[in-house]
Amino acid sequence: MISRISYALRETAAGFRRNMTLTAAAVLTSAVSLLLVGTTFLIQRAFDNLLVQWRGDVGMIVFVRPDASQEQIAFIEQTLKAQPNVVNVDKLQYLDKVASYEEAKRVFAGDPTTLSLLSVENIPSQFKVVPKSPDPALVRSLADQYRTLPGVQVVSLAEDEFDVIATLSNFVRAVTIGMSLILLTVAVVLIWNTIRTAMFARRREIEVMKLVGATDWFIRIPFMLEGLLQGLIGAVVSCGGLWALNQAWTNGVAGFKAGTGVSSLVVPGSYVSGVMVALLVIGSIAGAIGSGVAATKFLDV
Repeated sequence: MISRISYALRETAAGFRRNMTLTAAAVLTSAVSLLLVGTTFLIQRAFDNLLVQWRGDVGMIVFVRPDASQEQIAFIEQTLKAQPNVVNVDKLQYLDKVASYEEAKRVFAGDPTTLSLLSVENIPSQFKVVPKSPDPALVRSLADQYRTLPGVQVVSLAEDEFDVIATLSNFVRAVTIGMSLILLTVAVVLIWNTIRTAMFARRREIEVMKLVGATDWFIRIPFMLEGLLQGLIGAVVSCGGLWALNQAWTNGVAGFKAGTGVSSLVVPGSYVSGVMVALLVIGSIAGAIGSGVAATKFLDV
């Protein structure tokens, strides 16, 4: 068993040396395609952070003053429920101070200055309103009414920020996913072609190995391992690029004025680590697919 593993590793290393140009091209293409895949994940998470307050078709948020009494909070809730033709009462959601603070930690993940000024004691609680009416003018007029209620701090409308952000998010996601799939396909084809070339160059050796009784899998494994490593190395390179890109973006956002919405676009490091693990898996699978198909198709040379 040890001798077989040693043979597979030696042949894999030899394959890298024989096809340096093709190997470098496959690794580079894999790295670029996987970097785009990772960037797509980060972009989507960034826009999700920006729109976290408006999930679930929320069209209006009524922020309640931190010092509002329970009677004032109850009165605001009763007033909202008294509009069943405009407000979807079943989906009316109230976030107390603890829940609002947890949400703020994600919204202001890239703005530690603003977040440090907030606490469970001074953060406003909020009512999230899902409107029944599709008429934005009606929702806006309703918001004007609630701004004058006792205990209300401010009323925000989704239409003021959602449409542009959502449209931009969908466009960027579609473009990056499309480019990622194209380049990932090219990377698989390059790995496939690298393994095909390697097998063709060793066709006499493969023929002799078959004559002396070597099994098909014994011959295939070094080639498949070579392709898997090409995809994995490309994934490692893409992880380094993704980390550098996220660091540059985080440092750039830190230069914006505190309290701006741009700070919400920062992606936490824990999520980036998860994306890196996903890229390593995707790169390995892509390399294994390309080399596996080639090693099976061109074994009879």
